[in-house]
Parts: sequence; structure tokens; C-alpha cells
Amino acid sequence: MVVDPVEWESLNGPDRRAVYIISVAAELAGVHPQTLRIYERKGLVRPHRTSGNTRRYSEADIDRLRHIQRLTQEGVNLAGAKRIMALEEELHRVRARIAQLEARLEDHAIPMPGERAGVAILPLSSVFSPPWLRRRV
Repeated sequence: MVVDPVEWESLNGPDRRAVYIISVAAELAGVHPQTLRIYERKGLVRPHRTSGNTRRYSEADIDRLRHIQRLTQEGVNLAGAKRIMALEEELHRVRARIAQLEARLEDHAIPMPGERAGVAILPLSSVFSPPWLRRRV
């Protein structure tokens, strides 16, 4: 399996290292530790677990928690916040895929039909014009 270096960095970069215990993560996110447990139970965040089964949060997790806080402060419930964040992640993936496909198209242009046979495809109006549109010379 070939792993894209950019994807590897995004999955394992410095912001993905789980270093914060629950009390520090809660303080950084501006919530109570019990709130983090609720968010985990609802599937909004998935902290890493140590061999002793303690929760560890990464910088990316903290950013996600802050985003959840912003959404809930704007009146979005937790189910809505979860859906919004899933859609944002999907949008991010789709935009990345579009950029990837656009780059491939730039590298490998698709020939127009007829170019291989030496025939150009032209608009009908460029080779034929009705008599009422022709200019009299």
C-alpha cells in the first residue's frame, strides 16, 4: 500500500499527537471534563487511549472541541454539531479530490473527439450561415 506523504503528515503530524490529559484538554477547550466525556459518548470526539485506558487528546482534538463549543454557543444541538462537522469533513475531502483530479487533467489533457483523425469540431455557425444572415458584397 502506498501512502501519500501529505496524507501521512496530516494523520500523524504534530497536531495529531495525543499529549493532553482530560483535565488539560477541558481547560484548553473551555469546558468541564465531564463535557468531554459526554462528547465522546455522543461520538463527537474520539480521544486516543493509553495502555492504561486513560484519555489523551491531541491539538487537533482540542481544535475540534473548540469548534463544537462555537456551534453549540450559536444554538446548534450536539446532534446538529456532529452532522455539521461530518459535512465539513466530507466537503474538505471532496475539495481535495477535485484539486487532485484537476491536477491530473492539467498533466494529461483529454483530446477532443475528432482530433486524432485530424478533424476539428467547429460550431455549425462558423461553417454555415442562413441566407438571411449572410452579408451581400
